[in-house]
Amino acid sequence: MSARIIELAAVRAKRQRLRPRVAKARGQAVVNCENFFFWRGASTTRYVHTIYSLLECPEIPNANYLLVKRDDNGHRTVLDVGLALHDVPSLNLAEIRHRGARLGATEVHVHILARSIRQAKLIEFDLRAALIGLDAATLTHH
Repeated sequence: MSARIIELAAVRAKRQRLRPRVAKARGQAVVNCENFFFWRGASTTRYVHTIYSLLECPEIPNANYLLVKRDDNGHRTVLDVGLALHDVPSLNLAEIRHRGARLGATEVHVHILARSIRQAKLIEFDLRAALIGLDAATLTHH
C-alpha cells in the first residue's frame, strides 16, 4: 500500500483556474484577471482593457473589445474593434471567438467600464478611429 500526500492549496488553485469565468460590468470586479493593457483612442483618452487569449476568454457582458494578433516578439496588431451587445454573455463570447478565429486573432482585449451602451458606442468609435490598421508598437500606451 502506498500513500500520496495532496496539498489542498494546490488542488484549490487548480480548481479556481478550471472554473468558468464571467467578466462582470458596471462596478463589479473582473474575476481571475492578471493582464491589462491601455489603448488610446483618437481623442487621446486611455481605456484599460483586460487581456485574454482567444480560447480562454470568458463570457462577456455588454462590453467593448479588441481582437488582437500578438506575434512571437510581443508586438500587438489590432485586427478589429467591436462592441458586444447581446444580453446573453455566452452569445457575445461565441461572436467574439468566431470573428477572432476568422481574422487570426490570438488575444481579446475587453473594456467593461462604459457606464451605458451610448458611452460604449462612443468608446468603440474612438478606438476604431485610432487603432484599426496600426501596430501597437507605434502607439504610446503607458
